Amino acid sequence: MGDSVADLALGTGLDQAPSSVSQGNGGTSLSVITEGVGELAVIDPEVAKKACEEVLEKVKLMHGISSDSLAKSADGNEAERTLQTAADLANGDIGEGCEIKCLDDPPDMASRIQEEDETTANTVKVARRRQKNNSAKQSWLLRLFESKLFDISMAISYLYNSKEPGVQAYIGNRLFCFRNEDVDFYLPQLLNMYIHMDEDVGDAIKPYIVHRCRQSINFSLQCALLLGAYSSDMHISTQRHSRGTKLRKLILSDELKPAHKKRELPSLSSAPDMGLSPSKRTHQRSKSDATVTISLSSNLKRTASNPKVESEEEELSSSTESLEKSFCSPVRLAPEREFIKSLMAIGKRLATLPTKEQKTQRLISELSLLNHKLPARVWLPTAGFDHHVVRVPHTQAVVLNSKDKAPYLIYVEVLECDNFDTANVPARIPENRIRSTRSAENLPECGITHEQRTSSFTTVPNYDNDDEAWSVDDIVELQVELPEMHTNSCDNISQFSVDSITSQESREPVFIAAGDIRRRLSEQLAHTPTSFKRDPEDPSAVALKEPWQEKVRRIREGSPYGHLPSWRLLSVIVKCGDDLRQELLAFQVLKQLQSIWEQERVPLWIKPYKILVISADSGMIEPVVNAVSIHQVKKQSLLSLLDYFLQEHGNYTTEAFLTAQRNFVQSCAGYCLVCYLLQVKDRHNGNILLDADGHIIHIDFGFILSSSPRNLGFETSAFKLTTEFVDVMGGLDGDMFNYYKMLMLQGLIAARKHMDKVVQIVEIMQQGSQLPCFHGSSTIRNLKERFHMNMTEEQLQLLIEQMVDGSMRSITTKLYDGFQYLTNGIM
Repeated sequence: MGDSVADLALGTGLDQAPSSVSQGNGGTSLSVITEGVGELAVIDPEVAKKACEEVLEKVKLMHGISSDSLAKSADGNEAERTLQTAADLANGDIGEGCEIKCLDDPPDMASRIQEEDETTANTVKVARRRQKNNSAKQSWLLRLFESKLFDISMAISYLYNSKEPGVQAYIGNRLFCFRNEDVDFYLPQLLNMYIHMDEDVGDAIKPYIVHRCRQSINFSLQCALLLGAYSSDMHISTQRHSRGTKLRKLILSDELKPAHKKRELPSLSSAPDMGLSPSKRTHQRSKSDATVTISLSSNLKRTASNPKVESEEEELSSSTESLEKSFCSPVRLAPEREFIKSLMAIGKRLATLPTKEQKTQRLISELSLLNHKLPARVWLPTAGFDHHVVRVPHTQAVVLNSKDKAPYLIYVEVLECDNFDTANVPARIPENRIRSTRSAENLPECGITHEQRTSSFTTVPNYDNDDEAWSVDDIVELQVELPEMHTNSCDNISQFSVDSITSQESREPVFIAAGDIRRRLSEQLAHTPTSFKRDPEDPSAVALKEPWQEKVRRIREGSPYGHLPSWRLLSVIVKCGDDLRQELLAFQVLKQLQSIWEQERVPLWIKPYKILVISADSGMIEPVVNAVSIHQVKKQSLLSLLDYFLQEHGNYTTEAFLTAQRNFVQSCAGYCLVCYLLQVKDRHNGNILLDADGHIIHIDFGFILSSSPRNLGFETSAFKLTTEFVDVMGGLDGDMFNYYKMLMLQGLIAARKHMDKVVQIVEIMQQGSQLPCFHGSSTIRNLKERFHMNMTEEQLQLLIEQMVDGSMRSITTKLYDGFQYLTNGIM
């Protein structure tokens, strides 16, 4: 009780000290350092007042002064101190150095009481100093939060570790200050905390999530998908009423749609001027025309532009106000969800077929039917820009290697737009109009004016409702009437040929020396990469080997949308029956390590690829372009890895080979560290890619941390390093092999400087998770131990040497490769 007098003297001052920081936008106060004074609860005010009067009377008698003069001379602090001392007496609590003597004591009592008063004053000063220190602690924490060093990683750490509601509320407000891209990286962590942690954390996170959902339709989709996936580990009864399920329903209900300005409704009278009459429509769909012109045909169904219309009579009776309201309130996510559902359904149907050849044929036919529903208000969530999907070139799709499931790769044509929420769906251009459309661009006399072409991409309404909203119902409705053309210009192909011949006749001849021709041909042959042969058992090999730019050029030439400047080609792998939540976790760790190595200027190379978790057993993956698996390389070329490098990049001394060799070393060192830190297993040659520049890329992170194939823990080496890899580096005595070991040392030193950033990504996702990678209670501890924080750099160098040597000599690596070859044919 040495500080009881001081505590009482301050009353509730510590709780009422300026320990709250007002937010600029009216946010929650920050209460960082608080100290409760529980003793005050037992003091009765009346008893304290009476005791105070008695003590004042005794002091008056001792000093020979009146109570009135004492009251006048005492300042506020002294009176409060006397009051609190009396309160202590009333409760029987006497502080050290604060003893009160009775009136029967010797005559020198007055001087002792004076000394006691001085001691009490000193105690009050100490208490005030302590209060100031508490305030300083708050100030330091606030200064950290407001400093430039305070980044999103630190904010997530405080949000997860702090138990103070004030700190959590402050961090929730600070999320608005970070870039959207930075917060999006930690979206799985934020939503997992929202689902599985206490209400204070959830209340701090929710305002930001709601705000971003109002801003972005893609963010809304990802939140809804992740909330569903990460809630799936909960018991079904708990899951139904969990906060994650409630927020997901809120997002899908479309209540978080942004309040845009009302769209201008096209008038009926302006329809003929826009070229939308049935006799003059060009690229419009029949359902689109009906909706845009507010046609009152009886077959008008609910669409995004008019979701409430059920029949002709209902539409006729609807007022202008309700019509405008229907234009402004489509269900934003319904078309995209139906699009994703269609892709997943294709994957499930493919899995029932026995051979890859049959799967490929079925895939092409399924995607051909899917094309009849495009363009639509749908997009690929793995892309980094706003766009509309307009076409899927179905003949280019391939089924990937998988023993039990049927993942497949598709290419998707999109048209980039400025803002997906406000842009209209592009008009459909039929396949049979490809040639005439292109020719018509340069032949305005064919009946299609420039204004009509431009307006055709702004007059199609939004299809945003129910199961059929994102598409038309019937293929017949997709037939578009061709514009009436004059007979003298309808044969565009013939006209184009005549123009070409005329221009060639008038052009002056160009002479090229034979030596230049030979030189260009030899250079082209020297740098032309080898192509793969078609393999019925592995149809994806040929498609993946084709250079990406060549594929883009070829598909664009055959596309009816290829002539548009906003045309882009994307690709995506659709997986059904696989839980991609571990893949997403691995992507985050790889992305964080990549950022750390760039920050520390360590020239390690890794390629994180985007993951979209759709549910607990389905998702999409961004493919690595210009890359094929080492299994495909060895099977198609029948060469060793070094010989394949020589074939692709030239002799040892060429610049192309040396560049490819350096790329191989930098990527191999990077992925060896990743495999060691995350304990990545199932490292057969089908899960290691080789790109056109010589980098290796590890894929398929289904077995990381505490999990392994069949939980056998068969692969015991720290990472996969075969003799073939070492041969490409130039052998054990080569400079590049020493460079490889040096890069691994530098990479591990850099990674352990930022260990907390890596560990927190994994640790937060362990909350409430049933993923195999978190089995056991020591997952996080073992992860931290692999950073070897207690080792010196010399000890780390010795560790790297031991791991490299052990991985090269690992018998389990060779046995596992042999097992994969015998069971799955993977070379």
